[in-house]
Amino acid sequence: MLIKSDSRHLYLQVVDRLKSDIEKGIYKEKEKFPSEFELAKRLGVSRATLREALRTLEEENVIIRRHGVGTFVNCKPMFKSGIEQLNSVTNMIRNAGMNPGTIFLSSYTQCSTDEDSRRFTAQGEEEFLVIERVRTANGEPVVYCIDKLPTRILPEHLSYEKESIFQLIETEASINITYAVAEIEPIGYHEKISPVLQCEPETALLVLKQMHYDEKDEPILYSVNYFRADKFSFQVLRKRIYS
Repeated sequence: MLIKSDSRHLYLQVVDRLKSDIEKGIYKEKEKFPSEFELAKRLGVSRATLREALRTLEEENVIIRRHGVGTFVNCKPMFKSGIEQLNSVTNMIRNAGMNPGTIFLSSYTQCSTDEDSRRFTAQGEEEFLVIERVRTANGEPVVYCIDKLPTRILPEHLSYEKESIFQLIETEASINITYAVAEIEPIGYHEKISPVLQCEPETALLVLKQMHYDEKDEPILYSVNYFRADKFSFQVLRKRIYS
């Protein structure tokens, strides 16, 4: 069926049509799309309109365009979470019905930097514990986690190979994390992180940076988590404010 049926911009109609075809299984995950010439002919649109639609689908992570190879349907995210919900990576994986695991990389202490002093309102010299781990879902690496917190909260000698950092802070330090201030940004291929997460060169990463606070509004934990964009999807609920 040709795309000519409503008054919206033509490329938006193409976007919706291709999404619908993917949902129906006409184009399956990891399947290569027909050539631009063939696809434009099938839809009854110009190649310029099709390219604009494909650009939009690429930005929405629905497709992957591999230079010199073709356009492929992206995998659906395994994990979806509202970014307004403060949830551990462990629980996100469990909520998707998968088994969370951990590949421990390293833990070390370092003196506070100017950035640490600003984030944690540290007074004078203070030691910080840095923990680097890879979180897995059914054995597949999906998140690269870097956590930083003062050693007065958690000492270096504890085991960080299995448990959630949230859970360790609650059980070992008797501190409850109640909220976090977060920022999220997409990035492309990362020379260090992407190979560890077994990403294809075209697979983007979602970087979630969060400062976590306790019930007294004290900064407790700073995390930088690199999520595979083909595995995770974050949404945010935005409510309209009436003046």
